[in-house]
Amino acid sequence: MGIERYKRDIERLIAKGDLLYAAMVLEEHPEKKKGIPEEQLKSLPKFRIDYQTWYSEALSCVSQLLPDRLDDFISHYKPLKPRKEILASNYTVSDYLPGISVTRGAASVVSPDAAIPQFQQQLNIVKAIRQRFESSLFDIRALVQADFFDDELDVATELSKNGFSRAAGAVAGVVLEGHLAEICVRHGLSVSKNPSLSDLYDKLKKAEIIDTPTWRAIQHLGDIRNLCDHKKTKEPTQSDVAGLIDGTRKIIKTVF
Repeated sequence: MGIERYKRDIERLIAKGDLLYAAMVLEEHPEKKKGIPEEQLKSLPKFRIDYQTWYSEALSCVSQLLPDRLDDFISHYKPLKPRKEILASNYTVSDYLPGISVTRGAASVVSPDAAIPQFQQQLNIVKAIRQRFESSLFDIRALVQADFFDDELDVATELSKNGFSRAAGAVAGVVLEGHLAEICVRHGLSVSKNPSLSDLYDKLKKAEIIDTPTWRAIQHLGDIRNLCDHKKTKEPTQSDVAGLIDGTRKIIKTVF
């Protein structure tokens, strides 16, 4: 079942994150190694080597399961806005990886250990996902639906690879329509029995659940979907269908 896979992935990320945190602290404060068995020290990951893999996987989980914390999660890795100077208050993990430090004369302004609380906050955000599984407020249906849609898009991709462009586009279109209908329901928007794709994305835009660029992107995907669904003089190209599949996958990962 999809939810069990999510649980396993999160537990694995948390366990790896705990080890990375320990490795980071010991790299910056080697005096803390005193009393820790040598074998245990050797088993720790190398933060600067292993962090990027952890971050990429954790980013995917946060974007799907805790999207309201995504910007916060990213901000601990890299600044979301330009900085006039690097200070302890805006130091991030991306500064730590190359070992950036700042001094003024003989005085240290910021050293790499300023990244320790930044990574700790990233790890805490991932741990917060675990709590959502225990909360009655967490929408289990959304997880199962996301897994189903992913599987359907995999089917569409295979159809496209084998030359069945119209069928692939039709499947992707059904996924897109189903996801938007689910979002409308989740936000308490009334939906007719057989709404069109345009009915759904217009309703979401009017309710300010999606912005204008997202509305335009979905509108473009709808145009490709219509090209696949209806026999017209123009045939959908494999590139058209690939764009529809990729665009739909992005929408189901980012629009909640």
